[in-house]
Amino acid sequence: MGRRVLITGVSRFLGGHLARRLEQDPDVEYLVGVDLDEPELDLERTEYVRADIRNPLVVKILQTTEVDTVVHPNIVATPPRVGGRAAMKELNVIGTLQLFAACQKAERVKRVIVKSTTAVYGADPRDPSLFTEDMSARSVPRTGYSKDSVEVEQYARDFGRRRPDVDLTILRFANFLGPDIETTLTRYFSLPLIPTPLGFDPRIQLIHEEDAIEVLDRAVREHHPGIYNVAADGVVYLSQALRTLGRPPVPVPLPLVRPLGAVLRRVGLVDYATDQLRFLLYGRVADNGRLKDGFGYRFRHTTRDTLLDFAEKRRLRRLITPERVEEWERDVYEFLRRRSEEPAPAGGRE
Repeated sequence: MGRRVLITGVSRFLGGHLARRLEQDPDVEYLVGVDLDEPELDLERTEYVRADIRNPLVVKILQTTEVDTVVHPNIVATPPRVGGRAAMKELNVIGTLQLFAACQKAERVKRVIVKSTTAVYGADPRDPSLFTEDMSARSVPRTGYSKDSVEVEQYARDFGRRRPDVDLTILRFANFLGPDIETTLTRYFSLPLIPTPLGFDPRIQLIHEEDAIEVLDRAVREHHPGIYNVAADGVVYLSQALRTLGRPPVPVPLPLVRPLGAVLRRVGLVDYATDQLRFLLYGRVADNGRLKDGFGYRFRHTTRDTLLDFAEKRRLRRLITPERVEEWERDVYEFLRRRSEEPAPAGGRE
């Protein structure tokens, strides 16, 4: 019998594209995708089940379908995608907890693959030049997506101790970028002017969407238990990334970074969660040696190649007229001037 696979979040980019890839594998006998929304891709062999992983009844799906492999890429990074921070935490943390509880009861499940993030390492000026999988954060994430991912990994390790017969793989992905995937970073890099923290030039490491899907595919088809950093070779500074994309930066004083981020969220341009803003201050770089050795995989795209592919296929304009740049800069600096002149609210800061 071939492998029987369940994928959570099949309506999202990673879940949907992984399902499409596995449909081409003759060794995969059966595929089922679980989500509250229907898949956006046209999937032929994947059976879609409208279900909420936060519901304890998800164990019935595992038992009825008799899957032996569970892939959980449905960890949300931006609150508006699911209706706010409270709903995001409930889906990420409570949903994962319920899924692991269901896997624990499903005796046929022998392999679980969890999408995590290098954000579990945090972002701090005292960080090492490279994070290995055995390192922990210098400043433990206390809010948002980063904190959710730390809790998800803890639940995963607890599950692994309760079910030592299950191969558990945790994949810590760097920031995704590519021509088709939509993330906070793709929207940020698509702005006509890029706000950057004044006096900071962080090191940035990315992962191309194609490499991400390939690693997930290999984790399903092959035997790779353990924790792996999934990040492309090479590092660029934020200033170099913007030059590569042909995007002019607008340096923003540090006290105004959060207010400007709130404005960009309100107008719907980009939703850079406040807990992830430290990445734009201090950056983060992870060592990918364990994945290269364990998976025997060599990334198709370096971090710089990923930026170039994103720029080319998104048709970002490298040439921007000086007049347009001056107009955009005037708008941004006018906003910053107004913010600096506004009196502090009564009662102090929140």
